[in-house]
Amino acid sequence: MSSLPETPPEDDPQASQIAAVESPKENAGSEAKTVATPRPKRAPRSTTGGTRSAPATKAKATPAGSSAEAPSDTPAKRTPAKPRAPRASGEATAAKPRTPRAPRATASADATTAKPRTTRAPRAPRAKAPAKAKAKPAPPPEPKPTALAIRGLYKRFGGTVALDGVSIDVPEGSFYGIVGPNGAGKTTTLSIVSGLLRPDSGQVIVHDVDVWKQPERAKRMIGVLPDRLRLFDRLTGAQLLYYAGTLRGLDGSTVTSRVKDLVEAFGLEAAVGRLVADYSAGMAKKIALAAALIHSPRVLVLDEPFESVDPVSAANITEILQKYVAAGGTVVLSSHSMDLIQRICDRVAIIVAGVVLDSGTADEVRGAKTLEERFVELAGGRKAAEGLEWLHSFSE
Repeated sequence: MSSLPETPPEDDPQASQIAAVESPKENAGSEAKTVATPRPKRAPRSTTGGTRSAPATKAKATPAGSSAEAPSDTPAKRTPAKPRAPRASGEATAAKPRTPRAPRATASADATTAKPRTTRAPRAPRAKAPAKAKAKPAPPPEPKPTALAIRGLYKRFGGTVALDGVSIDVPEGSFYGIVGPNGAGKTTTLSIVSGLLRPDSGQVIVHDVDVWKQPERAKRMIGVLPDRLRLFDRLTGAQLLYYAGTLRGLDGSTVTSRVKDLVEAFGLEAAVGRLVADYSAGMAKKIALAAALIHSPRVLVLDEPFESVDPVSAANITEILQKYVAAGGTVVLSSHSMDLIQRICDRVAIIVAGVVLDSGTADEVRGAKTLEERFVELAGGRKAAEGLEWLHSFSE
């Protein structure tokens, strides 16, 4: 009775999981058949967790039967290998597919899709501002009232014409300078203005008062520093000032108070007790100017006030006069110093041979030149010094 090969029991799990294949690498002539299990690939690293999955254990090849067939002399036929089983998708050993990252919310955390961008309403066109009306030019400042008006003055000394129709308007609160060469008529004009000399014709008005029709009223408003100082030189400085104040109608207490202020202002403390005859030319000029100011006149008429005065005293007098003008007073002065007139005066008149050649503001009169250059131009220019060659050979 022939024996049959043993079959593996049906309930053997190892036998049910393997398939019998013929190994291509068996020795020639061997027909032993082996069953191989597919080798699972190493599971990739999990992207979601930090642990690495354990590799699956390799299944060992086992013989298909308990006994191998006897070798045969005929070569064995090769059995084609079965295709590998596809990778199980549900197995634990297979790598899980990477879950794609959810898109970032743009509008809010709860929104799954971005909200459409709302279009901005078109901006309304700007309304054009109405064209500004052209600013009207500022009206010219009202002219100041005239403090001193000189109208057509004529004066002759024998056959010499000193003034030939001189006319000048001096605004209130101005510092007015009259310049001209020697013999031009400056002193004659100021003497007529102050009431010391009567003109042949013409008119002088001080704050609407005619000097020659109402001389007393006009002279109360005028302070005078005349040429060739006519002073009572046998009086002390204090006596001279007191006499000038009482002559102007001031009471004794007012005169005493003002004398004290004027002496301090002009720096005459050391000389006020001495006779005026003992004064220097500069000190005599200062005491005469103090006498012209003691009654607080509205118009000051000064003929060469800075002549023979030292620079320190001149600066002091200039400051006193500038404050007087700033308070509303009016100063009319004559001088040969063009630099002084240009520096302190706001209005100028140039007189040559008894005629006013130019007058107005200092800038209008001098133009682009200096006042001295303009004066020389109007006065006829400078003459060349000729015929003095003998002066260059000195006597023994």
